[in-house]
Amino acid sequence: MTCGPALQFTLKKLASATGEAVEEERSPFFTAPMKTICVLQHTETEYLGLMEDHLEARSVRFLYSRPFTAGGKIPPDAEGFDGLVVLGAGPLGVVSGNLVPSLGPELRLIADFINRGLPVIGIGLGAVMVATATGGGAEEAPLRFTVSTAHRKSDDALKGFLPDSFPVGVYMRDRPVLPEGATVLAADDDGEPLVFQIGDNVFGFVGHPGIKSAMVEDLIMEFDECPDNTAATLETLRDAQGQIAGALTPIMVGLVMSAEWMSEQGLGQ
Repeated sequence: MTCGPALQFTLKKLASATGEAVEEERSPFFTAPMKTICVLQHTETEYLGLMEDHLEARSVRFLYSRPFTAGGKIPPDAEGFDGLVVLGAGPLGVVSGNLVPSLGPELRLIADFINRGLPVIGIGLGAVMVATATGGGAEEAPLRFTVSTAHRKSDDALKGFLPDSFPVGVYMRDRPVLPEGATVLAADDDGEPLVFQIGDNVFGFVGHPGIKSAMVEDLIMEFDECPDNTAATLETLRDAQGQIAGALTPIMVGLVMSAEWMSEQGLGQ
């Protein structure tokens, strides 16, 4: 994967507690302004995963906010950011089980991004939080680990870049209740929504589009609680890993276009 002369840059991930991706060098020919997104993280092991490389390739900087760490804080508002990603939370819930401790401040932050017209992407339990913050809600559902097939419900989903069908790995508790006016972009074989859109630039992914099998392995190790049949489902996820990575490429193109995080020159990366 290469960039044109105007998009060549080098990013270096700092091996620090912040987990930030920061710019190290930039070509003097780089002219597109760098976007910065806030990423709300709820556990040590659940992060952007395969999505990181796609963002870096488009010079989109992501800054992790980790309220679960000592001294970790949530930004008070959306000032200085160009978008928000709300990650999953392993076995934590919104209405059942052990609840996300920072739920209230996170819902207020999500609302502030949306009120400013900035893009928001919810993943896993983050999708439940996005649905809640936009007038929908959450319903109790047990902690589960599944790998299923998502089927696109609209030809123009994610600017037409959402694949017709693609594997989805889900590791989460609870379930989103979509607000009025939300559009289901993809659903599983039973019609359960897996990808949805609210307004122009708010998206929910019930499964992590950039999931890695190692991420789930670490979640199982991090928490005492884990779903049933994890060993068998992990094998299924490993078998689907290549397809998940392949589907992520057009998904990220559609997300970047919808979020306006990159000029058209870099969308094909």
